[in-house]
Amino acid sequence: MQPRMEFGVKSAAYRGMLQLEQYVRSSGIPSILLELIKIRASQINGCAFCIDMHTKDAKLNGETEQRIYALNAWRETLFFTPEERAVLAFTEGVTLIATHPVSDEIYDEVSRYFTPDEIANLLMAIVTINGWNRIAITTRMIPGSYEPQPLRDKK
Repeated sequence: MQPRMEFGVKSAAYRGMLQLEQYVRSSGIPSILLELIKIRASQINGCAFCIDMHTKDAKLNGETEQRIYALNAWRETLFFTPEERAVLAFTEGVTLIATHPVSDEIYDEVSRYFTPDEIANLLMAIVTINGWNRIAITTRMIPGSYEPQPLRDKK
């Protein structure tokens, strides 16, 4: 498979997406949780480039291989905290909004653990990775070409 186009930093639209990504990274979402969001949405969307990228980043930031491997079956494991489970359900609802929108139960559950401002940041993280998935899939970004970058949680 060959890339369709170079959609990079030279593009004003791409730079706009990078600004949104920078906001999400600085929003206070813990790096492991952010990577779980990115991996799960990318799995649902079938974005090989982003799955490759975010599994590498998750490992670099301390995520275990066991949890990464089990992420697509998170409901059947005890590997994830109640807060993470609420965010994963929220991620799935936002990502699959056309067929399985965010129910009141999902929203109420995420609201048990996060403030409205934190939920807004989680929502923007989910929206952003869904945007990146669509860019990577449409332009045929090649998996394996990404070097992992550690996210540093704010202290």
